[in-house]
Amino acid sequence: MTGFSQALHPALPQDAAGATLAGRIWRPDLPGPSVIAIRDSQAIDITRAFPTMRDLCEMPDPAAALNAAVGQALGPIDAILANTPTDTCDTGKPWLLAPIDLQAIKAAGVTFAISMLERVIEERARGDLNAAAAIRAEVTMLVGDDLARLKPGSPEAARLKEVLIQQGAWSQYLEVGIGPDAEIFTKSQPMAAIGTGADAGIHPASSWNNPEPEVVLVVASTGQIIGATLGNDVNLRDLEGRSALLLGKAKDNNASCAIGPFIRFFDAAFSLDDIRSTTVSLKVEGEDGFVLDGHSSIAKISRDPADLVAQMVNVHHRFPDGAVLFLGTMFAPVQDRGAPGQGFTHKTGDIVTIAAPKLGRLVNRMRPTDQCEPWTFGTAALMRNLAKRGLLG
Repeated sequence: MTGFSQALHPALPQDAAGATLAGRIWRPDLPGPSVIAIRDSQAIDITRAFPTMRDLCEMPDPAAALNAAVGQALGPIDAILANTPTDTCDTGKPWLLAPIDLQAIKAAGVTFAISMLERVIEERARGDLNAAAAIRAEVTMLVGDDLARLKPGSPEAARLKEVLIQQGAWSQYLEVGIGPDAEIFTKSQPMAAIGTGADAGIHPASSWNNPEPEVVLVVASTGQIIGATLGNDVNLRDLEGRSALLLGKAKDNNASCAIGPFIRFFDAAFSLDDIRSTTVSLKVEGEDGFVLDGHSSIAKISRDPADLVAQMVNVHHRFPDGAVLFLGTMFAPVQDRGAPGQGFTHKTGDIVTIAAPKLGRLVNRMRPTDQCEPWTFGTAALMRNLAKRGLLG
């Protein structure tokens, strides 16, 4: 078993016995994706009841619908997980996919004070890693590093904006960080996300990049928040730092959006309040022996998760198939990996583990985007596959 394979375990939340969990797998015998329930650590194919995860998420009470669904037992989820890693997968057996399908994939940016400062630094550095350390000290001196207490959109935030404009220190990232309007952007396309055990992509044009460990909310078309999972909003700091207009190229690349391992639906034992108190941990383990540990506490977020969702889904912004929303991260790695002052950037082969006690573990290995499995199975392919299996009514 490789280090990558070993890192995938355990995948389930610590309280999995009482959790309402769903995921998606690829079944080569069909061949196509199936929606599964995880019950007593067993995988149950419920695709006959819910052909897509979107269908399950659109139920009035997804947790109750999932618990009531009857399906086909496929064996231990651990066996499917063991067959999931890209480098050891037996393509004749099932493996895990990202737990979403038709949902829009959105992300909220600059939602923590530290991430806001780092984005200002990227902007001032114009994508130059070498300039970041000196600019970090300058920006912190001008703006301060205790902005977490400042409520976005408040009169106090407006007064700070006036002062910073006068000092020439205002930034588009400060605008969305402490202004009234959140940054909500498209991270990736429906059906394009990868799941745990897959290789995650870094565009080879980037030489300054990092993982972003985040909670990902699952939202129905009504705007109701129905559950959560984990995500890696892989970020190319040099590309976005050169220009915010390069956000699409910095964020939406082949295999650059990792989500999983499972969706945990809200029920009597798990709610949005659990998310508000969640701490997400991160570990990066390089083939060169480099190890980086970090964490991100949702309790320190600048905007409440419900507010972010309300800015994403409303009368002006509709998502008939629902959406998922990355909540952002307070983790911005600045630890030197090489020469002093060079900061952190990924190297090929890095294993990234993102975990939270009530959401499980999402593990991916970093590769150049053109070396990751290309995205070929889109919405049209899904519809044709489900129709062939007689699952579309």
